[in-house]
Amino acid sequence: MCGIVGFVGTQPAPGEVARSYFALDVVLEGLRRLEYRGYDSAGVAVVADEQVAFRKKAGKVAMLEAEIEAAPLPDSVLGIGHTRWATHGGPTDANAHPHVVDGGKLALVHNGIIENFSELKSELVAKGHNFVSETDTEVAAALLAEAYRELGDLSAAMRAVCKRFEGTFTLLAVHADVPDRIVAARRDSPLVIGVGEGENFLGSDVSGFIDYTKQAVEMANDNVVTVTAAGYEITDLDGNPAEGKPFTVEWDAQAAKKDGFDSFMDKEIHDQPAAIRDTLLGRFDENGKLTLDELRIDESLLRSVDKIIVIACGTAAYAGQVARYAIEHWCRIPTEVELAHEFRYRDPIVNEKTLVVALSQSGETMDTLMAVRHAREQGAKVIAICNTNGSSIPREADASLYTHAGPEIAVASTKAFLAQITATYLLGLYLAQVRGNMFADEVNAVLAELRQIPEKVQQVIDREDEVKALAENMKDASSVLFLGRHVGFPVALEGALKLKEIAYLHAEGFAAGELKHGPIALVEEGQPVFIIAPSPRGRDSLHSKVVSNIQEVRARGAVTIVIAEEGDTAVNQYANHVIRVPQAPTLMQPLLATVPLQVFACAVATVKGYDVDQPRNLAKSVTVE
Repeated sequence: MCGIVGFVGTQPAPGEVARSYFALDVVLEGLRRLEYRGYDSAGVAVVADEQVAFRKKAGKVAMLEAEIEAAPLPDSVLGIGHTRWATHGGPTDANAHPHVVDGGKLALVHNGIIENFSELKSELVAKGHNFVSETDTEVAAALLAEAYRELGDLSAAMRAVCKRFEGTFTLLAVHADVPDRIVAARRDSPLVIGVGEGENFLGSDVSGFIDYTKQAVEMANDNVVTVTAAGYEITDLDGNPAEGKPFTVEWDAQAAKKDGFDSFMDKEIHDQPAAIRDTLLGRFDENGKLTLDELRIDESLLRSVDKIIVIACGTAAYAGQVARYAIEHWCRIPTEVELAHEFRYRDPIVNEKTLVVALSQSGETMDTLMAVRHAREQGAKVIAICNTNGSSIPREADASLYTHAGPEIAVASTKAFLAQITATYLLGLYLAQVRGNMFADEVNAVLAELRQIPEKVQQVIDREDEVKALAENMKDASSVLFLGRHVGFPVALEGALKLKEIAYLHAEGFAAGELKHGPIALVEEGQPVFIIAPSPRGRDSLHSKVVSNIQEVRARGAVTIVIAEEGDTAVNQYANHVIRVPQAPTLMQPLLATVPLQVFACAVATVKGYDVDQPRNLAKSVTVE
């Protein structure tokens, strides 16, 4: 997790008018943008007048800014910053980054976990080093300072200590002896270089420097970069020159702002029609045939696939569960959905005829990344579906399919979820097309329905006031249940997750058919129960069974909130509240039915006075196992 940012610029010449911003401005703005990655504590360090000056504070970036206002830092053109999601040691001032050692000369910030820190710490303690924090990061800083004293070169010292570390890390270091550079390294943890003119940047992702440049460079694993105002130099851990991969950021700083909404989550719910529409763009040739140009897997290999495994965590796993229904229906390929953190520990049956689809909004989810590596080691081909250009998972996959949802800042995912479903549907239709499971007119008919979804999602959003009113009435509920069948089941799971994430309410999603097998015991007088009703125009038996489920919980005193399509009158007499969504085929319904559940969770959290964008104990991107 954790957000990291670095900046190095050019010192104004004597008599030259000073630049309009200094390192502290850049770093603090970057931390504000990266705060979704962690907000337990924050800190900055700048190099000026041959010394390192720093401030750090438990709490959010605003607490750090107040600290700096009370005790200003000197002007500088070199700085690093960090916003933390605690792993080693609690969220205290002492455990906050940066960690400053070597008599106040060296400052270091870190994302990840150094697994052998205890052994390294014992070694340093035996040499007389005293530690003031509980973190693995201070151990890394002390070891780097020791290597620098021995080698006299900060880049060489970074390479040397990285060889000793086990685990995952991004490290940024500055030293007062070399006030013109930042030295950074990464292993299985995100780091991107931002390239400017007479200034350069580092960030956990591009939002850390998007105000200043759209030109960025990906770094490979176990690479070290030395960044100055004039440029950057990348090497491997042996000091051999290495190449980064340049790319251009396709969105601007405005896309990462709230645009007048009360929260990023609220804004991102309203972004969803555009997220779906943009994810569909550019996927068709001049004849209207579906083409996924990003996929670099030969069609003959796709035709030989006899099993698909979707790997993901959290919300992305629920998108995968929705996708399973569609892929199996269209392609007739057995499809499994695996939690990435369980996948490689259960000895899965994977071979060269297995296609693994990895879903991750950030592309840095560590459990999913490790599952990708395991799948490829077993001979499987891996397709990554991701929202973040240049991130680790698509880089290590055999092929990638990018969603185009734009930056998602709120910790609770909304638009990325719908964009992932859209992208998996495109993949499923493409496979059906390549394998001959569907005729061209059948594929085009589904795509025509998919193209109508953005407008229909907007219709759902336009009715959000009635859902918000419902949230106001239910803000004091202690538990909420969600029921669904077929594709409505993962929608129920996602609805429950959203309420847990941001409103801190007990919420459970169930397959409606499981009610009589135990969960119905939870239903008592006044218990709110959301039911996702399938279209009566689809499989009629499925719809009638869900209507029976509504009756069952209503008879036991539940307050029933039914999400049903327009024209479905069969639910009316059994529902305390009906939330209408436009008519759509069964497989398209999750893209509509999910939206009211997002609005409900956001509204409940808001009326309860919680921070919707930064829920307790959570971070946007889980970059440790």
